[in-house]
Amino acid sequence: MSVIDELGAIRERALARIADATDLKGLDEVRVAVSGRKGELTAILHGMGALSAEERPQVGKLANEVRAAVEGALAARREELAASELRQRMAAEAVDVTLPGRRAPLGHEHLINSIIEEMEDFFCGIGYTVMDGPRVETEYYNFTALNTPPDHPSRSARDTFYVVDESEGADGLPTTGVIGESNVLLRTQTSGVQVHAMEAGEPPIYMIAPGTVFRPDQADPNHLPQFHQVEGLVVDKGITFGDLKGTLDAFSREMFGQDRQIRYRPHFFPFTEPSCEVDVSCGVCHGKGCRFCKNTGWLEILGAGMVDPNVLRMSGIDPEVYSGFAFGIGVERVACLRYDLPDLRMLVQGDMRFLRQF
Repeated sequence: MSVIDELGAIRERALARIADATDLKGLDEVRVAVSGRKGELTAILHGMGALSAEERPQVGKLANEVRAAVEGALAARREELAASELRQRMAAEAVDVTLPGRRAPLGHEHLINSIIEEMEDFFCGIGYTVMDGPRVETEYYNFTALNTPPDHPSRSARDTFYVVDESEGADGLPTTGVIGESNVLLRTQTSGVQVHAMEAGEPPIYMIAPGTVFRPDQADPNHLPQFHQVEGLVVDKGITFGDLKGTLDAFSREMFGQDRQIRYRPHFFPFTEPSCEVDVSCGVCHGKGCRFCKNTGWLEILGAGMVDPNVLRMSGIDPEVYSGFAFGIGVERVACLRYDLPDLRMLVQGDMRFLRQF
């Protein structure tokens, strides 16, 4: 076959392949096969040196015509395929503007915050005010001003998150965890807000202090290292334990309903005297005993008592004139009791299947 006949065959094959190409990738394969570095037309042009002087002009002209025809066919077919792909993409991605839009899912308040607000509503309804305080406290406000002795177990570094101090003592060891009045810690209770309230204003005082507290407890069905409390304080003339019991009875009826049993147990707290713990019958086992209530049938929800005279004195209040009571409520425990939840950790794991129920 002569070179001229070969060029004609290259042209026919290329045009046929271009016409049959169904996508841009197939077109590019035709271009490479014809005019690429190792293409058929390129090979002929590289071999023109072996032709006679009479054949070169004729072969060169025909080769240029073949190149032009192939490139023109490639460009035309490329436009057709690009337009076809665009039409297909537009059809696939078409949006019917007459359809209603997709609404973003609406969030809602977390169960813990909801219960805190419900408690605030109850106590505000009987004349209390809501106060806030720092989460990072000094040891004085968290312990000392609440009549907690220096050797009390709650003041140890194992029971409290002390803020790390990397300075070294005389023995070359870090001073972290050394107990002292000015040590800084993550509050273990919101009772420190009560001290701030007594220092800032004269009685009568009727207040609650909701907030987050921190204790180095291992997370289990009954404990969390970070949880929420609502602490309350009343200081006024003539306050008795009967006022405390009446307030907590009304609170318990409001939060748990009439079907739960409530009991008061004598207890000891450094900042109240006399002191008690308040329990509610377990809603999981209905008082029969289960893993959640440690087979007792009861769950502690709060501690309470009459404010110790030493606490009043340290805040500048005369215990001969004023008396009062204080209480502390665990919000997560209230949530578990109200909704029969067997594990406190369910409240903080972020499982939307669980949270959407509330």
